Amino acid sequence: MRRRWWQRTRPEPPVAQAVADLPRGGGAACDRLLTMLAEIDAGRDQARSRAALDILARAPDALAAVDHHARRSDDSVAVLRVMAAGLDSAAAGPITVALASVHGNGRVRERAVRAILHHPDPVLAPFLVLRAGDWVRQVRDRAGLGVAVLLAEDPGTYLPVTLPVALRIQARARSRFVMNQLVAAVLAAPPATREALAAAGNTAQRRLVFDLDRAQGRLTLAGLVALAETDSDPRIRAQAAEAACREAVWTDQTAILRRLAGGRRTEVRVTALAGLLRLGRPADVAAYLDDPASLVRAVAREGARRAGTDVVAHYRATVTGATPTSGAVAGYAETVPSDSAPLLPLLAHPDRTVRAQAVRAVARLGGVTPDRIAPLLRDPAPAVVREAATALRPLTGRLPDRLPWELLTDGRPEVRRAGYRLLNGGPPLVRLRAALTLTLDPAPDLARRGRADVTCLARAATDARVRRRFAGDLIPAAGERAELDLLARRAADRLGERTSDRLREWLSR
Repeated sequence: MRRRWWQRTRPEPPVAQAVADLPRGGGAACDRLLTMLAEIDAGRDQARSRAALDILARAPDALAAVDHHARRSDDSVAVLRVMAAGLDSAAAGPITVALASVHGNGRVRERAVRAILHHPDPVLAPFLVLRAGDWVRQVRDRAGLGVAVLLAEDPGTYLPVTLPVALRIQARARSRFVMNQLVAAVLAAPPATREALAAAGNTAQRRLVFDLDRAQGRLTLAGLVALAETDSDPRIRAQAAEAACREAVWTDQTAILRRLAGGRRTEVRVTALAGLLRLGRPADVAAYLDDPASLVRAVAREGARRAGTDVVAHYRATVTGATPTSGAVAGYAETVPSDSAPLLPLLAHPDRTVRAQAVRAVARLGGVTPDRIAPLLRDPAPAVVREAATALRPLTGRLPDRLPWELLTDGRPEVRRAGYRLLNGGPPLVRLRAALTLTLDPAPDLARRGRADVTCLARAATDARVRRRFAGDLIPAAGERAELDLLARRAADRLGERTSDRLREWLSR
């Protein structure tokens, strides 16, 4: 028997991988996926067909990409033509019906919608949602009515498979009807269904369910507190915390506010502390003067002011005491205008977070000198190295000339990054040498940074409109030219032909 054209192609990756590649792969990825689905459909294995289609149906971004690209490629159009030819057959499988629903001919899409509604199937329901936003009125009306009927008959089955797709295409001009139907179905769904929707799905779906439950007053105080403490979405956490704290203030439940004030999330702690202030509990709020988050510390300082606490004395006692914390060090720098002396011993503190915050605080208070901070450029903690490089950037002229170059060849990537940051503010030729060196770095992220900077420097140096913006000489001396030429040749494979040509033009002057 003669094999169809898609059966003669080389084996493709699994369907799951093809679906994952689709949103960014464009038309070529759509061609691969439709070819793969057509091959599976040709095998007449209903179980395998439904399994493959289920992978696509559960990926809203991929579904939207198929609907966008399928009618714009010759290969995909050929697959859709075959699917349309088999649509009216008694043996038409779910893949045939699903792919026919994205056909370019409106009559074919309408027949596919009828087929979906004749034998409702959760795996085909997402394609029905796509057609409920169709540009052809007859297709759109029939599909929209079908979605409404399925949601009314069995919301527990069809809401989880249709809502993600509807949220993905809700920006389309003709999708309002189907979105309204889904919102109504969520509002009317039993608690178990809404809980399942809120516990699964993407962020947009979880936010929709949260907003609807909150608007309807369905969230208890305990539920709001749980969301504020555990939800992964910052928006849901913040709004749940706001609602919970508002109710706790109205009902004078300070225990709830204290519980939220001790949580892990900054936005939740800030809201809870504001609630404690409204209830007249400034002493409870002042207890957070040493919090790691700057916004929490600011609220705590307001609480301390109302409670009559001397904030400067508190911070000075904490940073010079036996157990200084990074939050206290940061709070000291935010409160005391210019006295960095109490923080200098903390530059050698055994806690890396305290050391890093001490470097930042000393820089903020203007106490940086090369002899104090330069040794920290090789600190065991990457965060300390990063803060030290940031603090020393304005003072690079006072550092030993060889130090940044030695750092740039260190064995630790964070130290090499620090050396590059110190060199990257220098004259153009120094920056070029450092960027070329970094392009050859074994760490991929550092090599990318160096390559991008070399490309930018070479473009600017060879463009007469931009060259005048450079502060410094662009013409290297003889010895410097030889070194730069050598680095450019070694980095040529990573830089690309165009950038290498620009470098040759620059260095040949």
